[in-house]
Amino acid sequence: MITGITRKYDPMKNFHGPNRKGKVLCVLGILVGLGFLASGQQAFSQSTTPVLSLQTSPTKVTFLDVHFQNAQQGWIVGAGGTILHTEDGGNSWKSSPRRTNALLTAVTFADAMHGWILGQNGTVLHTVDGGKQWVPQESGTNGTLYAADFLTADHGWIVGSRGVILHTEDGGESWADQVSGTTADLFGIHFLNEKSGWAVGALGVILATTDGGKSWGLQPTNNLATFFDVVFTDNVAGWAVGTQGTMFQTLNGGEIWVDHTRPCGSPCIKPADLVNIRFINSLVGRIVGERGTILETQDAGFTWQEVESLNSETLYAQSFLDRSNGFAVGDHGTIIHLNSSPSRP
Repeated sequence: MITGITRKYDPMKNFHGPNRKGKVLCVLGILVGLGFLASGQQAFSQSTTPVLSLQTSPTKVTFLDVHFQNAQQGWIVGAGGTILHTEDGGNSWKSSPRRTNALLTAVTFADAMHGWILGQNGTVLHTVDGGKQWVPQESGTNGTLYAADFLTADHGWIVGSRGVILHTEDGGESWADQVSGTTADLFGIHFLNEKSGWAVGALGVILATTDGGKSWGLQPTNNLATFFDVVFTDNVAGWAVGTQGTMFQTLNGGEIWVDHTRPCGSPCIKPADLVNIRFINSLVGRIVGERGTILETQDAGFTWQEVESLNSETLYAQSFLDRSNGFAVGDHGTIIHLNSSPSRP
């Protein structure tokens, strides 16, 4: 049984605290350096008893993303063109035929049949049969692609190195460049609908669009940290996470981003990088990152529970199965199953 620590904070405290840019997401066969959160007030209490368990992996390569289509079907991608698949809810994982030797950075599905895998050298692999076959698509770029968000099997966006934002309206048969207005690497993207979306990346960049990406505008943070991920639970409430414990929250659609970066502490220890944030609904969310960091909230982020880690392997991605169950993946073939009992119904 694993216990956690709850850290409470005022969501509107600590505007735009200064923070140097941390390590940038590097691609050298593996990604190096990534995150953890914090807050203002220092009140702690026990609230839940999350249970973590390590899953058996057929390889020790670095895993960079995981996606479950349903409770049984899941996918993991990572270094050296690695693609793993489970058909039994993660009890066992099998390697899929290798389509490339490129580092694979992301996997996502729009529905049970239509999915995409991204990676180095502009790699885009597409499936229309639930992953039985993965077919290359021409992205039009040779940079690294880091994240995608698909609203339907036809309509989606991809972000990548040097400020690349690609958009498709035909399931990836063709990709159109959108002008991001930045040359910073972009690591995360999230759309609420066909009009409203956000992208985040290096040098404190948070971009927003209200017209489906025809135009992107910079939302100020006064912070040079690298943001690795962004998520919105509705059209006003959003989160962005990144290097050295960077965590920003907005309650007005990004007009103002509030800095809740974790303090250094005493003695001063660099806060872990926060890499990936997901919400299953408006209340329940989780963050994973460097040094095995896992944070949970059951109350829309008013409190975050720090879960005691199984090991110090950096976690790069996660996928929820349901409100209390999910998987996280990371360095050296790490696959962690997390089962957490909610602190409230």
